[in-house]
Parts: sequence; C-alpha cells; structure tokens
Amino acid sequence: MRPFRFGIQLRNAPDGKSWREAARKAEALGYSTLFLPDHFGDAWSPTVPLAVAAEVTTTLKVGALVYDNDYRHPLVLARDMAALDVLSEGRVEFGIGAGWMSSDYEQSGIALDSPGVRIERMREALEVFRQLWSQESATFRGKHYQVEGAICRPVPFTRGGPPIIIGGGGKKVLGIAATHASIIGVNPELSSGVAGVEAARTAVADRYDERIGWIRDAAGDRFDDIELQILCRFEQVTDDRLGFATSIAPMFDLTPEGALAMPIALVGTIDQMCDDLIARRERFGFSYIVVHELDALAPLVARLAGT
Repeated sequence: MRPFRFGIQLRNAPDGKSWREAARKAEALGYSTLFLPDHFGDAWSPTVPLAVAAEVTTTLKVGALVYDNDYRHPLVLARDMAALDVLSEGRVEFGIGAGWMSSDYEQSGIALDSPGVRIERMREALEVFRQLWSQESATFRGKHYQVEGAICRPVPFTRGGPPIIIGGGGKKVLGIAATHASIIGVNPELSSGVAGVEAARTAVADRYDERIGWIRDAAGDRFDDIELQILCRFEQVTDDRLGFATSIAPMFDLTPEGALAMPIALVGTIDQMCDDLIARRERFGFSYIVVHELDALAPLVARLAGT
C-alpha cells in the first residue's frame, strides 16, 4: 500500500509576492505538489506560475491538474514541459486531459467536439509526447496530428519525460489512463460539461468502486505501478460534520451519511478526516490526496504524509 502524499491546488494569488509565499508555505507544510487548474476565468494560466513556484522551492513538485489537450498542440506543450522539467530538475508532474468544461470552449471559441473526438485526440497527443520525450525525433501521422521529424529541446531532465497524470471519470478515459499514466486522478463523470448536480450524483462511493474496477481491468499487470489520486471538492474542518453533510446531501440526493462517504468529501475533525482517508485508501487505493485549503488542512498533511 502506497504512503499518503498531498497536493494543493490553487487558482491564483493577489500578486507575485503572494504566489511565491504560497509556494514556499506549501513546501514547508509538507505538501508534495502544487497544482494549478487549466481553465479560463479567474484561474491563472498554469505554466509560468508553476515555473516561478519551482524556482523559489527546492523539493516541491509542480503541475497542472490538468492541461486541456485542446488548447495547445502537443509539440508546443511537450517543449514547455521539457523545459520546466529541466529547470526544476525533475519536479514536474504532467497532467493532461481531453477537456470537459463547456464554459472554457464558449469563452475561447475553441470548438467543443464530442467526448469521443476529444478523447481520441488526447490519445494521439500522448503518443506524440512519448516520442518527443524518448526519441531523437518524432514522426506521427494520425487523424488529428501529423508530426514529421519533430525535435524536442531541451531533453527532459526525467528520463522519458515527466510522470503523466490523466484524470477522468468515464470508462474510456480511465482505460487510456490505465495504459499511459503513472498517476490516475479518479473523478466524477463530467461529460455534461458542468460541475453541477448531474456530475455530483456520480460521485457516490459505489461509482468509485466501479471506476477502480475499470482501471484494474485495463491496467492488468501494471496496476500496482499506478498511483491513484483523488481531488477533494468539499473540504470543511468542523466539529459538526453531520451538520455540514446535511447541508450538502440534497444536491447529491443522498443521506448525510452517504454524502460523508463520497471520496470527494473531506469533512470533520482532523482525526475524523484521517480515519476517512485511511479507510478510502483501503477500499479504493487512493493515496495521493489533492485539496484546496492550504492552511486549514496542514495538520492533516502533518499527520498522514509519508505514512
């Protein structure tokens, strides 16, 4: 069973000084990784802030959770990630996804293709990344990408390229992740394009049992080499966890007890949270926990990281 480690996902900061301080604090508090999302709106574009965070720390890993494959050609993104991996001396975790949030596509004017097309395009991009990071040059002729003798410089610090994170909640994406990823972020089903009630109702514990089964079946012998990650979406340190659960349960059409059992919920005292995470690691295999509350959950990180 893998020891726990924790990531912190932030969206932005008031200014550059605050961002640098947040990165240093995350490292000092024992977080393994600092993530940014890749959405439009108030979230910062990831790559430059991640480079700054890596520069002002010494052990903190950095990454996007996750880059939307549709926004950047794989040759462009592969070069950026190789440079970041070199400059950080191997502290990059490369998160990539097929894209899902409809508002991003509406704001940008980028065509929102069907989930099947987006997933197929991501699968092709993964092959381009693999070649660029492991060979002298890359040649790929697919339906969506045609690359001829492309060169990636610098060569990544990490042999073969940084570890790949793929997040998803559907069987097809998780099957691809089981083949290509070192880390799999197991999510609710987000095919509706909105993180709303429909997606929330796919976050119940039984659906996560099903998703882990899909990953296990698709991964075969490599399953034990995959690190399973969960992004918590409801976090509350409180002595009244039942009261908080009662407030969120209606949106999932669940009892409060059912809401507390969701892997994306982290609610209660630090002791209760520790018990929940240990039980979820036993049931689902989740050892890589990503949260949003840097300071409030620091005691949890101090208690469980590395155990």
